[in-house]
Amino acid sequence: MPEEKKQERMKKEKASEPKRTGLASEEEEKKEKTSVSCADKQCPFHGYLKLRGRSFKGYVKSKHPRRICIEFERIIYVIKYERYMKKKTKIHARLPDCLKDEINLGDYVEVKECRPLSKIIHFCVVRKLRPNLQFSSDMRKMRGGETK
Repeated sequence: MPEEKKQERMKKEKASEPKRTGLASEEEEKKEKTSVSCADKQCPFHGYLKLRGRSFKGYVKSKHPRRICIEFERIIYVIKYERYMKKKTKIHARLPDCLKDEINLGDYVEVKECRPLSKIIHFCVVRKLRPNLQFSSDMRKMRGGETK
């Protein structure tokens, strides 16, 4: 009996703490603990979603509620013509609630593979690598903000 209670208590403690995914440094994880927490069950940091396998980096082409579409180029060799060719790949990825406000169109993000969440979503956004500076300046102009 006492062992079962210990196991239950340990499960509750683990569920309340954010998961360590190994992708961020310890300082970033401490900052994340204090700043943002989300109630999203399909979040790799605060929920139950496990990441595995392949990871890609690409630009955000479209943003939808709880998902984004990223696009990246890859170079393949065409044997017949003995030349290289560029191909673009689009991937739909889950956008966790804790990263929803941080990621915008044109940002360069990293996605990592997870279990299939829907028909087209098999990846989850892990972090934003760099913002799209041109897009943010264009939005400022459209809103009537300062121009240089």
